Amino acid sequence: MSRLICLSGDLMDGGDALRFVLDDGRPAFVQRWHGQVHAYVNSCAHVPVELDWNPGKLLDDSGEWLICATHGALYAPDSGECVAGPCAGRRLQALRLTEENGEVHFHDNEGMADE
Repeated sequence: MSRLICLSGDLMDGGDALRFVLDDGRPAFVQRWHGQVHAYVNSCAHVPVELDWNPGKLLDDSGEWLICATHGALYAPDSGECVAGPCAGRRLQALRLTEENGEVHFHDNEGMADE
């Protein structure tokens, strides 16, 4: 099962993320990074708090890393891997997306292992 999250043009490369809510009520976000869309549950791998300091503001000052506004943990935008901070080596929970015909769709994660 899939659902439309946004139009492809709504996501600027390296720009703000677009927030959405999963069917189970958890917050999530989608971000375009180096031309590809990536989506994650919006929850730090260290302590379950949302990452963004303002809605959709997830990149650090360098524009290279997703950052947890609470703990300063840095995550790679393309893999969700924590590269620095209290949860180094752990990952954000990735979500399945497809992008085609100018639309970005979320697909439920049935059968995906938790990261």
